[in-house]
Amino acid sequence: MTTDTVHLRAGRPAPAWAVRVAHLIPLVVLPSGLWRIALVAGLPIGASAYGAPVRPGLGESVYIVSLSLVSEGLALLSLGLVRPWGEVFPGWLPLVGSRPVPPRFAVTAATTGAVALTVIWGYAAWGVVVDGNDLAFTRPGFALLLACYAPLLLWGPLLLLLTLTYHRRHRAPHPPWPR
Repeated sequence: MTTDTVHLRAGRPAPAWAVRVAHLIPLVVLPSGLWRIALVAGLPIGASAYGAPVRPGLGESVYIVSLSLVSEGLALLSLGLVRPWGEVFPGWLPLVGSRPVPPRFAVTAATTGAVALTVIWGYAAWGVVVDGNDLAFTRPGFALLLACYAPLLLWGPLLLLLTLTYHRRHRAPHPPWPR
């Protein structure tokens, strides 16, 4: 099956560009997750807190790896906006399992997520603009941090664009004009 022939419950195919955007979103999130995992693994990525290398403890490490996995999992959910598996709740969910996902629910959840992501990463970017390298990372370490986290600025807007396309494909057709 090609990306041009993906048909959803509404009977309208997802545009090929929307399928590509849905696949791009997890790739936008991946660098930051890899950076965090490298931090936990103790790789020399230039991370320091006021000149001392950052060495997260066990609890922090579990949190950091979990954050990376949850972020990537949430990013992969964007594929549900262009794939048939995103049209039906999983069977293991109580009460709603195996039932169709109401388009209004999908649009509301995705829009809320997109706005939240845009605000969160916009605020973080503003903090970098205002405070700069306030933890005294090495210059290469700070550059790597920026390179890995800057793509996250695209996550919210790309998800919002994908959500708008999903909404347009799933809204009720307009009745013809009376004659």
